[in-house]
Amino acid sequence: MTDNHLTNINPNPKPAAKARQALPANQVRAALLPDQSPRLLQALHLLTRTGDLNADALRKLKQINHLYGLLRPLLEPLWISDDGQPSGAPLVVDAGAGNSYLGFVLYELLLGPLGRGELWGVETRADLVERVRQRAQDLGFSRMYMAQAAVAGIGAVPELAGRKVDAVVALHACDTATDEALLLGLAQKAAVIAVVPCCQAELARLLSGGSAVRTALGPLWRHPMHRREFGAHLTNVLRGLVLEAHGYQVTVTELTGWEHSLKNEVLLARRVQGRNPLALRQLHQLLAQLPPLPMRLLTELGVVDADGNPLQATEVKS
Repeated sequence: MTDNHLTNINPNPKPAAKARQALPANQVRAALLPDQSPRLLQALHLLTRTGDLNADALRKLKQINHLYGLLRPLLEPLWISDDGQPSGAPLVVDAGAGNSYLGFVLYELLLGPLGRGELWGVETRADLVERVRQRAQDLGFSRMYMAQAAVAGIGAVPELAGRKVDAVVALHACDTATDEALLLGLAQKAAVIAVVPCCQAELARLLSGGSAVRTALGPLWRHPMHRREFGAHLTNVLRGLVLEAHGYQVTVTELTGWEHSLKNEVLLARRVQGRNPLALRQLHQLLAQLPPLPMRLLTELGVVDADGNPLQATEVKS
């Protein structure tokens, strides 16, 4: 390589971003939301034994708190009517809850103070289910529960069978687990559905076949890196259109700064009508331009058949 090839390289690149700093105990209060307690962070092991907030815990806390700020305006009307009067005891499901950091924050700042409603975390791993149950008990969160089940199997949980789910949230439910959360919310006609997708690999796999690459749009996903990024983007576009077709008003926004997480897209959906024929038509028009995609969300809803071929239905299934 000659020197001429290097002429466009900046000889004085900007220094790397300063590493995130831990917060000492006497500064932690400033990082919390109003009414958020250091006691909860201690229980969640986000604070060290000396009460400090290390850099990784601070990153996690900022993500969860920002998501809570996005969720509260959507969730609060489930408890309080337009005239300011109490309006019910909603059931909120935290799908693929893991350690249920989001669930604990929702309970401390919303469900607990409002005095009504239940929060159910759904998780397959027995150790996490027991851990969350014990923490909720220790904290006195008497209406926060855990069910050991797949999200798709929630109907088999005796305490939840036949009950109306008012809101479904999912923070970093991996790959098609996000779609399980969406399918639950759609089947229940939940008033609110909010997901932060994670590791959307399904479409990247479906687009990797030779026939998909040989289509006119194939260059968009021919290279593995492009396929991964395009597949993730297309996955969330299709999810948004599915929600809109079911009558939801959808907002797609950034969860938090990219310095905190690359899994950064959040889909917020509020049910405002029964069906949206325009969104359904747009969904079919988009799929007509793509190779067959038997994406689980689409096959479950009858939008495409088992081979990924679009079905010209007049409406999507619930």
